[in-house]
Amino acid sequence: MKRPSTAHTALLAAALTLTAASAAQAVPKVVLISLDSANPAVVEQYLTNGVINPRTGLGILKSRGSRALQNDTIFPSLTAAAHIGIATGSTAIHNDIPANGFKLLVSPTSSTVSGFGAPIGGYQISPLGPTSSPTAVPLWVTLRNAGKSVVTATWPGGDGVNVTAPGVTNSPVIQANTPTRTVNYTVPFGAFGGIGARAFSLSATNFGPASPTVTSQLAAAGRVSYSPVQQTTAPIETVFCSPTTTGNCGTTNAQGRTLQYDILVAALDTTNDNTVNYDTLVFFDQTRGIQPGPFALPATGPAYVRVGGRNGQFFFEGSGNRIGTAFYITTLTPNLSAVRFIRYSANFIPRNTPVLADVDDINSNVGFWAPQPDFRIPQRDPGFTGNAAFSDLELETAYSDLVSTFVDYQTRVCLRGIQRVPNADLVMCYIEQPDGAGHQYTLTDPRQATNPADPTSIGSPGNPAGATGQDQAKVNRYNTYRQFSYQIANNSVQAIIKAVGRDSVGTPKSNILVVSDHGMSPFHTSVSINNILTNAGISTAQANLRVVTSGPAANIYINLAGREQGGAVSTADYQARVAQIAAALSAAVDTNPFYINPANPQPGSKPIFKTVIARPTTCTNVGFCPDPNLGQDYGDVFAVMDLGYNFDGFQASVGRLGDAAPPAGQSRFLSVPTFYGAHGFDGTLPEMSAVLYAAGPNIRQGVVLDRVGNIDIAPTILQILGVSPASTVDGTALTGIVQP
Repeated sequence: MKRPSTAHTALLAAALTLTAASAAQAVPKVVLISLDSANPAVVEQYLTNGVINPRTGLGILKSRGSRALQNDTIFPSLTAAAHIGIATGSTAIHNDIPANGFKLLVSPTSSTVSGFGAPIGGYQISPLGPTSSPTAVPLWVTLRNAGKSVVTATWPGGDGVNVTAPGVTNSPVIQANTPTRTVNYTVPFGAFGGIGARAFSLSATNFGPASPTVTSQLAAAGRVSYSPVQQTTAPIETVFCSPTTTGNCGTTNAQGRTLQYDILVAALDTTNDNTVNYDTLVFFDQTRGIQPGPFALPATGPAYVRVGGRNGQFFFEGSGNRIGTAFYITTLTPNLSAVRFIRYSANFIPRNTPVLADVDDINSNVGFWAPQPDFRIPQRDPGFTGNAAFSDLELETAYSDLVSTFVDYQTRVCLRGIQRVPNADLVMCYIEQPDGAGHQYTLTDPRQATNPADPTSIGSPGNPAGATGQDQAKVNRYNTYRQFSYQIANNSVQAIIKAVGRDSVGTPKSNILVVSDHGMSPFHTSVSINNILTNAGISTAQANLRVVTSGPAANIYINLAGREQGGAVSTADYQARVAQIAAALSAAVDTNPFYINPANPQPGSKPIFKTVIARPTTCTNVGFCPDPNLGQDYGDVFAVMDLGYNFDGFQASVGRLGDAAPPAGQSRFLSVPTFYGAHGFDGTLPEMSAVLYAAGPNIRQGVVLDRVGNIDIAPTILQILGVSPASTVDGTALTGIVQP
C-alpha cells in the first residue's frame, strides 16, 4: 500500500483533471456554489500558505470580486436547515426546517422526516394539506414566476418530490413537487441502493488460473497481462437487485430482487518487466462475463482497478433504479499474498416522476450516482463488515479516494446542468466537501482522544493525570486530510469557472457566488440525551416521548392527545413534562476540570446546553402555542449544546478520563466520541461561519464585508437578476457588492 502522501498526490492530480463542459457563448447569469462546511478563516489560511492555489478557484473569486470575513449561518447550523435558509432567505423558524431530521407535529412519534425532504415553509395542519400562506418560499419559485430559468444540481429542496406526512394514514400531499420543488433542470441528491460498504481480504489461495473464457474475454477487451491471469475460484459475494423502481439491491433475493450478480475477481500484471507483478484487479459478474465495450452510461462493464489508483465503478445492469457501486484496492502484493479491497455502498438518483428526464440525462451523460464518502469506513462501523485486517491508513486512503471521486462526480453533474441550460438565470450547485472530511478529521483539540477506544489518549503524557497523550502522527495525518478536502472543493470551483469562462482581465463571465451552509468545529465529548432524561426520571419510551437529534441539536416531542396521530398524553401532563424536560437539560453540566478548561483545569461545572427553549403552554391551543424562537415543527423542547459537545458518536462503554462514576441507579451520559468534527451550534460563532466569495460582471471588485448572513444570499441574487424578493424573505440584499 502506498503511503498517504503519495496516494493524496495521485488523487489530487486526478481531481485536477475534472471534466469541464465547454463554455457556450451563452453562460448562466448567476452560479451559486455551496461548499459544505467551508469556513472563511480556514480558506484564508489555506490561500495564504498555498494549500489552496491562490490563482485558482476561490483565489480567483477573492482577487477579482468581493468576500465576507464572517457569514453568519442559520440556527441551528445544520446542513438541511442552512441550505433551505440560503435558498429562501428565511430563518429556520420561518422555513420550518429545524434540523437534518425531525418530526412533523402531525406525525406519530414513531415517524420522523428528513430535513432534506420536508415541506419548505410549512403546511396546513387542520385539515392536513398544503398551506396557502407558506412562511418561506425558495428563490427559484420567485424567479420562475418572473419568467426566469433555474437549474438545481443536487441542491436540497430541488428534488421533484411530492411531500406527505410520514406515518399519517392516507396522508395527502402537504407540499406539491411543482412549483416548490421542481425547476427547469432538477437533479435530486442520491439515495442508498440497499447494500452498504464491505471490506474483503484475500490471499493467493483464493485465486487460481483463469478460465479460457475469461482469458479470451480479456483479450477481446484489449486487456493484457504479462503474467498468467489469475481469478478467484468462487464469487467473492452475490448481490441481488430488483428490475423495478419499487425495490433496490440486497444480499438475498427477497422483495422482488430477481437479478443476480455473482462477483468474480481476475488479477492482471500490466507491467512488462519480466517479473510476476500483479497490479490490477478486474471485478465482473460471472454470468455476464467480461464484455469488451464500449459501454453506454450508466453501464460500465467490469470494474478495472489498479493498486494506487482511483476506484473502479460497477453498474448493476438492469436494476430498475439504475444502481451502481465501485471497488477500491487498498493493498495488492505482486504475488497476491495479500489482496485487500473495499466494495463501496450502492447508490442511485431517485427517479421522481416530474424530474425523471433530468435524472435519466445525468445517468446517461455523467453516470449513476457515485459512492459518497462513507463515515462507516474510517470509523470501522459494525455494519462495515470484513475490515479487521485493514490498517487505519488503508481505510483513510479509501475515504480520501471517495472524497476525490464524489466531488468530481458532483462537479460534473453541475457542469451538465450548465451545459443543458447554458443561458440559465441561476444555477445552484451543491458540493459535499469539505464537510465529510471535517467530521472525520477535525482533530485539533487536546481534549479529543486520538484513539476513540482509549480515553487516556488525550492531552500530553501526564496532562491530565493518567493521560498517555495524543498520537501526534495521527493529528498531523488528519490535518493533511482536511487540507485535501479543501483542495478538492476548490478544484470544483475552478472547474465551474473554467466552464463559464473569464473575460480579458480574468473576471468570470457569470456571477459566481461561493457560499457554505456552516463551518466546522472540533468536539471532544459525546452526549446521551436519553441518559440525561432517564437520570432525571423522565421516561423516553417512544409511546410518550420522541427525541430526535441532529449533531448537537435536539427536538423533543411529547405524544400529545389531539395533535400527533395516536397522541395519548393529556394537556395537563404535557405542560408538566415540557417544564420537566427543559429543567433536566438546563441542569446538565460537565464537572471534569480538564474538559471544562484544559489550559487551566479547576474544580467547577459548565452547562452542556447553550440553548434550551420550551414551547409555551399558556395559550388556549396547548401544543400549538406560538413562540418567536420556535417554528411550526420544532420540538416541544428545542435544545442546542455548547461547542465541544455532540449527540453523535456516543460510546456507553468508553467514559472520559477523569469523569466520576455515575451515582447508583444512573447511567453515564458523557463519553469519548467515535469521530471529531461537528456543526449545528450557534450560527453566529466564528467557528460556525460560512464563506462568501463572489465575482462576476455584476460583482464589485475589492469589497470586503465584515459580517453578513446566509439569509442575505437569496435577496442578493434576486437583486442581480432584477426580481423583487418574496415577502417572506428575512435577509437583506448585499447592495455593497452588487454593481449594475
